[in-house]
Amino acid sequence: MGISFSADEIFEMAEEIERNGTGFYRQAAKNTSDKEIKQMLLELADMEDEHLTTFQQMRSKFSEEGGGEAALDLDNQAVLYLHTMADARGSEGKKSPMEKLTGNESIKEILDAAINAEKDSVVFYYGLKELVPSKPGRDQVRAIILEELSHITTLLQKLKALN
Repeated sequence: MGISFSADEIFEMAEEIERNGTGFYRQAAKNTSDKEIKQMLLELADMEDEHLTTFQQMRSKFSEEGGGEAALDLDNQAVLYLHTMADARGSEGKKSPMEKLTGNESIKEILDAAINAEKDSVVFYYGLKELVPSKPGRDQVRAIILEELSHITTLLQKLKALN
């Protein structure tokens, strides 16, 4: 027995990941009184907003080109993978990132969590890319992966600057 996902649904998942990532960073910014850290977290939230906009545009363009309804029939192995990843995808790979914020986290702890979550997103998108049946669809998902990789780079640079 298989399960079908459309390319549109994949992009919808990507958008939700980015919305939740934005929420995580904005909540973390609320929880700190350090102006420099607050500004950095708000900049990260803005980056997530930019990713969301990019993914929305990609989704719209892909749908206009007729790729949004392409069904992805997955074998049982892929179904298990996709369900596992989808269950964990709430925010950059985490179910409820804002629930875990207590306000007592160091900026290093926040950045470490964000880096790990971004890595989870890359894995999620990479798996989905392999399931998209057409080259234009794979190219669109690849663009999402590149966006997330650039975010990881930015986070790593910010973490390095703290040391």
